[in-house]
Amino acid sequence: MAKKPVKLAPSTTDSTTELPLQPGPVRRYLSTTLGPQTMANRRVSSGKEMGLVVLLALFSAVIRLRSLDFPDSVVFDEVHFGGFARKYILGRFFMDVHPPLAKLLFAAVGALGGFNGKFEFAEIGDKFPDDVPYVLMRQLSAFLSVGTVVLMYLTLRTTGCKPLVSFLTSSLLVLESANATISRFVLLDSPLLFFIAAATYASSKLNIETPFTLNWWKSLVLTGVGLGFASSSKWVGFFTVAWVGVCCAIKLWFAVGDLKLSAKNIASQTVTKFVVLLGLPAIIYLASFAIHLSLLPYEGDGAAFLSSAFRTSFKDTTVPKTTLADVGIGSVVTLRHVNTNGGYLHSHNHLYEGGSGQQQITLYPHLDDNNKWLVELYNATEEPTAFEPLTDGTKIRLKHLLTHRRLHSHDIRPSVSEIDWQNEASCYGYEGFEGDPNDDFIVEIVKDESVPGKAQETVKAIDTIFRLRHAMTGCYLFSHETKLPKWGFEQQEVTCAGQGIKPLSYWYIEQNENQFLDPATAEKVSYKELSFLQKMAELHSRMWKINRGLKAPHAFESRPESWPFLQRGISYWKQGDRQVYLLGNPIVWWLSSFLFVPFGLFVVYHVLRWQLGYPLPESSVVFNYSLNTLQFLLGWFIHYYPSFLMDRQLFLHHYLPALYFGILTLGQSFEVIYSAVLKNRKSVAIVLFLAVFAGAAHMFVKRSPIVYGSAWTKSACEAAKMLNWDFDCKIYPDELPLTGGLKDEL
Repeated sequence: MAKKPVKLAPSTTDSTTELPLQPGPVRRYLSTTLGPQTMANRRVSSGKEMGLVVLLALFSAVIRLRSLDFPDSVVFDEVHFGGFARKYILGRFFMDVHPPLAKLLFAAVGALGGFNGKFEFAEIGDKFPDDVPYVLMRQLSAFLSVGTVVLMYLTLRTTGCKPLVSFLTSSLLVLESANATISRFVLLDSPLLFFIAAATYASSKLNIETPFTLNWWKSLVLTGVGLGFASSSKWVGFFTVAWVGVCCAIKLWFAVGDLKLSAKNIASQTVTKFVVLLGLPAIIYLASFAIHLSLLPYEGDGAAFLSSAFRTSFKDTTVPKTTLADVGIGSVVTLRHVNTNGGYLHSHNHLYEGGSGQQQITLYPHLDDNNKWLVELYNATEEPTAFEPLTDGTKIRLKHLLTHRRLHSHDIRPSVSEIDWQNEASCYGYEGFEGDPNDDFIVEIVKDESVPGKAQETVKAIDTIFRLRHAMTGCYLFSHETKLPKWGFEQQEVTCAGQGIKPLSYWYIEQNENQFLDPATAEKVSYKELSFLQKMAELHSRMWKINRGLKAPHAFESRPESWPFLQRGISYWKQGDRQVYLLGNPIVWWLSSFLFVPFGLFVVYHVLRWQLGYPLPESSVVFNYSLNTLQFLLGWFIHYYPSFLMDRQLFLHHYLPALYFGILTLGQSFEVIYSAVLKNRKSVAIVLFLAVFAGAAHMFVKRSPIVYGSAWTKSACEAAKMLNWDFDCKIYPDELPLTGGLKDEL
């Protein structure tokens, strides 16, 4: 059976009901330039609508700014981010897995509020003293969350949604309980969502503006700034960069088919977007780290993660800035492992609880006298009388200076890494003991990794990279990220490996003293000063490793496959008969998380109809729904799917960026219902919208005690539970006291 010819509507350039199809020499084509009336319909210009935006902002402010002074103690990850703000104020370096921009904002607000850095944010539940401006710092999150709501409204209007639909959808974001909860505390999620929302709005504006006009340039720059701020707050912001790139590719696809646009124009747009949308975020990202490092001139607890070369840049560095260059027999040295953050070869007067039971060998990240070793010849029978340099192939022994035992290995499996190609490394002997052949190691200089020149022939402090091969068994002194148990103080394991990754057996000497070298005249060596980009590379290497290492089990961690179903939340804070528990609003959550199902059915239906010869719908409402829903669903997917690839601790709040795009998609569904499906029965659509709003409001109010930490009863708490929600109802009384006021009852 022959296909019916596809029917096309008459051409139009500025209609709100039909696509802007233009006649061409061979075919009609889709114009990518919107007409002036359509553009006017997508702007907030009337006084009445401005009033609607103000009303939305006030509604959001009431929800977000309420009772920010409670709890008056540290909540959940305020331990980290309040603590980081403190370290900025004190100038003490710290390590975190997130970029610094959002933390810098909290620190700035804290400093403006008079925070002196004395309060440590040490534990959840620590009560704030009067001189900590914690309410002001929480207000930053709250106001940014209000801004996120307004940006959602503007984004929906820009994509063609009616004011009523945009207001309703944005109101659902106001009533989304998880967003309300994270907006009340010193956490990174609220700034991150604000910057994602800003980038999304500016990107949506960019898609409808005429290329190379002033408004187009403004939208392009603001998109780049939003992306820069988002990616400088959390690495999740890079998913937003990727999403904007995909949207630009979709726009480019339509531009290629627009016969009014020349190839030169399309190429100019593409290159300009590529430069601005990658260049601006990169500049902002680098600038945030430059500010970060400039505000942390002193060593802090995070310095242990850094190389000694990096640490020498701190004003109060404990790493010696120079040391004797020549290493020889009789030198007292410290050996640093090259390719992990473990630190220095270390021993102490504690024994393995397994293996041989001999003295432990570990890596320890801090400077300590237990890191010092005396370099001896393997067959020394008397003390050297002159300096003898340490060369490639020299057979030596390393004597631990404080315990007088020697570095030792033998064909015994280690206490932790009990595999065939790993031998135990230990300290063995006693003061006066001459040693035995299992103490012997051969120095092998790694010439390709050492500084060219003399450091490739004789061992030079800092400049020479070498391996230590056990003379009896042929294994190499080795370390990896594995930690010893508590009996080993959770320090990094050191073994002697017959196989394994070769660079994990690389070492170098940092401190060096020798009685035969005059410190005043002998050659010195120092770490080369790192450039800013070298510091950035090292910081990101450490951030990535720490992030990947966040695998310890947590009582409230969850996996991505459970997030759309809202199976359980996270306990943020609990004291007495009050608690804060992060949990989404199920009405908003479920409607937003599963819209890909009806959209997929919609696409399949129309594709099948088209295959049967029926025309594709040409209503601009349906076209906008299809295009905008596709883009926002891609945003949901791009911010959600990567979580499945992360082998680390994950929590429900990691779903919030994806949820934001899900709610935007929900707005597009409301619009197609209002303007197409029920366009002749708008009263029915309004009743439907009000029912959704009422359901979301009911869900929010019913569970508001775990958002605000307010008073509740045991029975009301139990009645509010669904699925696997495990907020603790046992803490609440059977009845509320008669006095307590409105604050306790809401």
